[in-house]
Amino acid sequence: MEEQTASALGDAARWRIVELLAGRPRSVGELAELTGLRQPQTTKHLQTLVRAGLATVHPLGQRRVYALEAAPLEALGQQLRSLIETAGAHQGDLDVIARYQAAIEAETAAAHAGGDRWADGRTFVFERGFAADRSTVWRHWTDPGLLATWWAPPSMTVTACALDPVPGGRAVLDYRDAEGTYRSSGNVHAAREGERLVFDLSVRDAEGAATFTGHYDLTLTDADGGGTRLRLQLGLSATAVEAAHQIAGIETGWGQVLDQLTDAVDATRPAHPDN
Repeated sequence: MEEQTASALGDAARWRIVELLAGRPRSVGELAELTGLRQPQTTKHLQTLVRAGLATVHPLGQRRVYALEAAPLEALGQQLRSLIETAGAHQGDLDVIARYQAAIEAETAAAHAGGDRWADGRTFVFERGFAADRSTVWRHWTDPGLLATWWAPPSMTVTACALDPVPGGRAVLDYRDAEGTYRSSGNVHAAREGERLVFDLSVRDAEGAATFTGHYDLTLTDADGGGTRLRLQLGLSATAVEAAHQIAGIETGWGQVLDQLTDAVDATRPAHPDN
C-alpha cells in the first residue's frame, strides 16, 4: 500500500493537489484554478489519488468535492521514518566509503609515480582482544567452515578458503560479489597450534597473475585476566601498479573482517547461565 501511495505522490501536480487538500476539502474547479491545470487534467489526477486511497470524493449536487485521507500518508510517514532511522544507524558505512575513496586516490597517485613494486616493504599491524580462549580463536583461522564465516569484507561471499596449519600447507581465499570474483593463493610457512601461523597470500588478477603478495604473521597470546590477544602483522611485496585500489582497502578491509571474526568467535562461545 505504501508503494502505491508513493507512486501517486510522485507527480508534481498531484503533490500540489495533496498540499491543497491538506488545508481543507475542495472542488475540482477550485483545484484546477489553484493549480493552473485544466479541469479534465485535474479530474484525472484526483481519480489517481482516490484509487491510491489518498482522497475521497463527495458529490454535492452538481459539484464534486474531494477530501484528503490522512491514514495512507501516516503509513508512508512511518515507513519513511523507519528508513531514516535505518540509514542513520549505518552512517558509519558512508564514512568507510569516504575513507576508502580517499585512500584509492592517494594510492593510485603513488603507484603511478613509483611504478611496479611501489608499495614493497609496507607493513600493517592489527590487534584484537577476544573473551574466548586461544584454541577457539585458532579454530576460526584453521577450520575452513569457521574461516568462511568471517574472512571476506561485508557484502562479499567466500567461495573457497583454506589455511592448512602445517608448513607447506595451502593458503587460499576466493570470494565474490555482484561485480565479480576475487582470488588469492599461497602457502603456510610456519604453524604452532594455538600460538602462531605464518603464511603468504598472492592476490591474483583475471589471468591468474599475482598483483601483490601479502606476508602474514599471526600470533595468539593469553590476555591478562583471561581471553586471547591477537596480533596480525602484514607486509607487502611484488606490488603492481594495478593493485593500488586493493592495497588502498587493506586497512579498512582487515578492520572489517576482524570485527566479523570477533562476532563469529562470540557466537560460538557457550552460554553460561546465571547462578
